[in-house]
Amino acid sequence: MIKRIVKMSFTPEKVNDFLAVYKANWNLIRAFEGCKHVELLQDENSPNVFFTYSLWESESHLNTYRDSELFNSVWSRVKVLFNDKPQAWTVKDVKF
Repeated sequence: MIKRIVKMSFTPEKVNDFLAVYKANWNLIRAFEGCKHVELLQDENSPNVFFTYSLWESESHLNTYRDSELFNSVWSRVKVLFNDKPQAWTVKDVKF
C-alpha cells in the first residue's frame, strides 16, 4: 500500500472550475483499479490551495492510473487552472 499526496495551487477565481472537474470525476478516480481511498483537502489559510490524499494498492496501480485516459482527461482540464507548479509525494508510514 502506498500513500500519495498532491499539492495544487489555483488561481483564486478558478477554484470553482477545479471543484467542478473534481466533483465530476471523483467517483471515477476512486473506482479506478488499485485505488483504495481518495480525498480532497483544502488549506485552511489559503483557500485556493488543495491537496489530494490517496491510497493505492501499489506504485504500479498508481502509475497505471497516471497513464490512463481518465487521468489525462482530468489533468488536462485542471492544469490550466494552476497558479503554481503542483507538487507530489509518495509517502509511507514510519514504523517504530
